[in-house]
Amino acid sequence: MFDRCYGCERMLNTVVVTLLAGKASYAVLLFGALFLGMQTTLLRAEDTPQLLTPELGEPLHPSDIENYEITIFPNGKNLPEGQGTVAEGEVLYQTQCAMCHGKKGIEGPAARLAGSDGWFSFRDPLRVLRIRKHPVLLISVGSMWPFATTIFDYIRRAMPHQAPKSLNNDEVYALTAYILHLNDLLNTATQLDKHSILEINMPGKTRSVIAD
Repeated sequence: MFDRCYGCERMLNTVVVTLLAGKASYAVLLFGALFLGMQTTLLRAEDTPQLLTPELGEPLHPSDIENYEITIFPNGKNLPEGQGTVAEGEVLYQTQCAMCHGKKGIEGPAARLAGSDGWFSFRDPLRVLRIRKHPVLLISVGSMWPFATTIFDYIRRAMPHQAPKSLNNDEVYALTAYILHLNDLLNTATQLDKHSILEINMPGKTRSVIAD
């Protein structure tokens, strides 16, 4: 047993020296450490590999992984089939989103969805008053986020707040279209899908750096 315990002899020598010095309490602690070290070393022995395998979890089939690989990338990877219009999104917004983001996407108390960043805007002169009450309204999704695909991704995985992942793909496309419309990036007749969403040029893109 001791030939497998690297450092055991050194620890034993330390215990003996400590005992000779009259420090029995320290010797007990050192002996305890030695014992634990021996146990750990024995667990590493080649003849007991089964003790090193916790056997936690289970292998996942590629088809199972696909259910969780839902991140939408700026190049459109993982965008699902589906479509939605600005008009459809407006109806959904009033029932699913307005309670947190406001009727126009600027009132809060949750994150502001439309407009420029900052304290004041000529198009929204009361913004500064709302920011004093809800500081998160200082920045805007429409102004700060660099890709429209990120809006789609966030809505699909996290919204509405009280029931995340409850929207189907058509509804997510419609809500994304409406938020883009609130930021003057889509007209009311536009239909959004996995192809047209990649053509949206977000204002925040020029302020973002994408790693190669």
